[in-house]
Amino acid sequence: MSTRLEKKMEARRQAGRKALFIYITAGATGLEETAETVLEAEKAGADVIELGLPFSDPMADGPVIQAASVSALRNGMTTEKELELVRKLRTRTDIPLIGMGYINPMLHYGFEQYARDFRAAGLDGLIVPDVPHEESAELRAACEKAGLHYAEFITPGTTEARMEKTCAGATGFIYCVSNNGVTGVKSVDYSVIGKVCDRARRLTNTPLAVGFGIGSPEAAVEAAKHADAVICGSAVVSRLQEGKKEEAFALIHDMREALDAAYGKENA
Repeated sequence: MSTRLEKKMEARRQAGRKALFIYITAGATGLEETAETVLEAEKAGADVIELGLPFSDPMADGPVIQAASVSALRNGMTTEKELELVRKLRTRTDIPLIGMGYINPMLHYGFEQYARDFRAAGLDGLIVPDVPHEESAELRAACEKAGLHYAEFITPGTTEARMEKTCAGATGFIYCVSNNGVTGVKSVDYSVIGKVCDRARRLTNTPLAVGFGIGSPEAAVEAAKHADAVICGSAVVSRLQEGKKEEAFALIHDMREALDAAYGKENA
């Protein structure tokens, strides 16, 4: 049976459109407000929510999301409260929810229990950027057993041999990191990751999502050229942290419209 994520990505593919993933840090503005933010992001045009699971040393993230993680932890976010947030959201929306977290809390909780509890709460997948593919077998097995997608990564530096390994068993989507660095809005030459995506296409049918650096509708359109989806995080999170919620949702809306205008079937 297809998962929520697979159904969403296939629906976008059938429509000839690109999917839009929006990253939101769980608890950065409080538990209740995070839930409302997710719902508003969906209304604005998000297809998938990447739910940041706060950690004290988010090594893949730039200053904006690092600061949001600190705010969330100061607000008392814990693994148990993250589970509560996912359960709360599942009473109000079926949007795919992908958790982005770090290995330490998962190891402390226990991989199998973590995957099982978050899947039962309603999470659809996990992104764990501080675990190389070669060291992820135990966590990947726990996710597979629980029915969670486990996101694999490819980057501009990924070799052909390594790409074959990471793409071989990938499900849900593959995270295509646009540049060698951390998250954050920046000027990126998306043709570089575009060539990487083209190579990956020869190895897998799993959807490709480009992330890191996307902060405008124009950047989203450029990043989506060779992929099935784009991921926007820091540009949205910075506005939310500054209390500019309407600007955050307007950005999501504008990205959605730009992607649909550029890649709808009628424009093919």
